[in-house]
Amino acid sequence: MAKRDYYEVLGVPRNASDEEIKKAYRSLAKKYHPDVSKEENAAEKFKEVQEAYEVLSDPGKRQQYDRFGHNGPQMDFEGFNFGGFGGFGGFEDILSQMFGGRSRASENARRPTRGRDLRTSLTISFEEAAFGTEKELSINKYETCSRCNGIGAESKNDISTCSRCYGSGRIIVDQTSIFGRIQTETTCPTCGGAGEIIKNKCGLCGGEGRVKRASKVKVRIPSGIEDGQGLKLSGYGEAGRKGGMNGDLYINIRVRPHELFQRDGLDVYMEMPITFSQAALGASIIVPTLTGNVNLKIPSGTQTGTKFKLAGKGIRNSRTLETGDQYVIVNLVTPTKLSGEQKDLFRKLSKTNEMSESVFSKIKKFFKN
Repeated sequence: MAKRDYYEVLGVPRNASDEEIKKAYRSLAKKYHPDVSKEENAAEKFKEVQEAYEVLSDPGKRQQYDRFGHNGPQMDFEGFNFGGFGGFGGFEDILSQMFGGRSRASENARRPTRGRDLRTSLTISFEEAAFGTEKELSINKYETCSRCNGIGAESKNDISTCSRCYGSGRIIVDQTSIFGRIQTETTCPTCGGAGEIIKNKCGLCGGEGRVKRASKVKVRIPSGIEDGQGLKLSGYGEAGRKGGMNGDLYINIRVRPHELFQRDGLDVYMEMPITFSQAALGASIIVPTLTGNVNLKIPSGTQTGTKFKLAGKGIRNSRTLETGDQYVIVNLVTPTKLSGEQKDLFRKLSKTNEMSESVFSKIKKFFKN
């Protein structure tokens, strides 16, 4: 398909001034920019507008175009970078003014950057998870240099804009190949992409603006926290660059198992051994809880596996203010060593009908059938 006339593309007369051409380009570039335009074939139209402006904004190329048209001598666009929309400083400057001020590369080099988030783990006891506690962690992280306050130089007067990239941190490199002239963007080798040159670097951080050191962090563990839950300490991560915000610190909580208690949410479970005589005759036994020992009444005839509830003796959640319960599961303990007198008592007991008549009759009926 034949190329359209460049003046027609921009919608300006052939005697249009440089300012009229630039104004037309601004309007059309904003209209067809692929990031904001909803027009059909916006990307192709945007390329066409860019190509037209690249020629008509250059006095030499415009003169050749006016004389020879698209097929004139030295009208070589093989090196033109249509993909990134930022290969030529003039285009990027105009687009950046329309979409936000300075060029994107310049802002990336100079803008504050947020510090890195950090992650660690902390192991606490069962009781500490139940009641809450305060712990102190030692974290190796980058912090803002106390000597230069993060600027990386001995003073602000020691910082100047890079003369090669003009503060953008990026440079355009021209290369000639068999395909024509190619322009590529790369990190500025003079400033290393910082956009700035430091004449006298800070003697403490060496120009980094940050120093790595072991930092003490106090952590408040809320009551009711569970194994595997996490805590977030905002601003306790690594320091940012160029005045950027600190990152955050994420702490994964591990809770050591308890020798007696097991947990289900805010409820606490434990197994309590009792003797045959306590189960048969009933008894009052002492049961440990998280807040101390309590008396538990065992009714006569209690069966093994019976579960008793101690209301309000579980774990309290400091955020919801809910408190769980404690459940005590009793298990009958069979004696392994009996004296002669105890054996006689069990023999006499075995001759009695220990099961209730209802249970005994059910089993008898089952075997009869």
